[in-house]
Amino acid sequence: MKLSDFDFDLPDELIATRPAVPRTSARLLVAQGAQITDATVADLGQWLRPGDRLVLNDTKVIPARLSGLRHRDTAQGPMAAKVEVTLLEPAANGSWSALLKPLKKVKIGEEIVFSDQLSARLERVEDGQGHLVFNCVGADFDAALAEAGAMPLPPYIAAKRPADDQDKTDYQTVWAENSGAVAAPTASLHFDEPLLAALQAQGVSFSFVTLHVGAGTFLPVKVDDVTQHKMHSEWGRVSATAAAEIAATKAAGGRVIPVGTTALRLIESAAAETGAIAPWEGDTDIFIYPGFHFHVADGLMTNFHLPKSTLMMLVSALMGADCIRSIYAHAVQEKYRFFSYGDASLLIPPLAEV
Repeated sequence: MKLSDFDFDLPDELIATRPAVPRTSARLLVAQGAQITDATVADLGQWLRPGDRLVLNDTKVIPARLSGLRHRDTAQGPMAAKVEVTLLEPAANGSWSALLKPLKKVKIGEEIVFSDQLSARLERVEDGQGHLVFNCVGADFDAALAEAGAMPLPPYIAAKRPADDQDKTDYQTVWAENSGAVAAPTASLHFDEPLLAALQAQGVSFSFVTLHVGAGTFLPVKVDDVTQHKMHSEWGRVSATAAAEIAATKAAGGRVIPVGTTALRLIESAAAETGAIAPWEGDTDIFIYPGFHFHVADGLMTNFHLPKSTLMMLVSALMGADCIRSIYAHAVQEKYRFFSYGDASLLIPPLAEV
């Protein structure tokens, strides 16, 4: 299984830099096996049935991009230099692992000032990442970060434009609850409250799980034999309530459809040991590629993914590699918008159609 098996040509103009407005006006490619229908997200209920359950990731994206200054006294007088920081993951002691640019120019113990309320000292450097200790914690930290930080847009958007205040709304789901992600579960960005209410009225249920999406989601696959790729690890939790709801839906013959690859990876992690969904909490580095046996997910709502990415491998595992190639060829031909702010797909494998 070669990396080139998951490559495709994508015109640059199909990469979305802003989301559709309103959210539900985004296009929706529905693939029921090999049968493809073009629709919009507002039409989602046409392909869902009473008794189906959507699994939603309630992680909340933090404004993890910070721009600060380090100050030093030199023979020429006080000097300031700019430092760009992207927060990655909190540690148990309250420090944060982070990417610093330029990392080599910051000394251990040196302070970086981001605003009047927010600063941090470099505690140590490990594996190319800095570990920062901030001047405040808890609600004070959250408030200061909200003021000083910018949303951590994916690299392919950030290369085209900087994040702005609009992204603080656009790059967050309407049900975001548990802070900790540095990337959004982007398929969920297509939902608004009226759509949720309409789906619930027709008998579709929802379960909430938490997986804090990390910056590693954007890391490229660097091995030609994809089975040798090592996935990044992310923290997640499936509560006892969510596990019971999902199990009840399966037992009743309803379909369990995660919204986003993060929710899918999490519920499959929670079922990996026994083959049945169960309460689960911890770090997962589950890698789903063709040949994977799905225990829980009967389908998937997801955006369109990067060529040669682990997420292309995941959707190929769900639908079959040949089927996904046809779906993506159709999406390119019909000019669907790609990646985090792009359009959506609803993928229903043939066995889940009946």
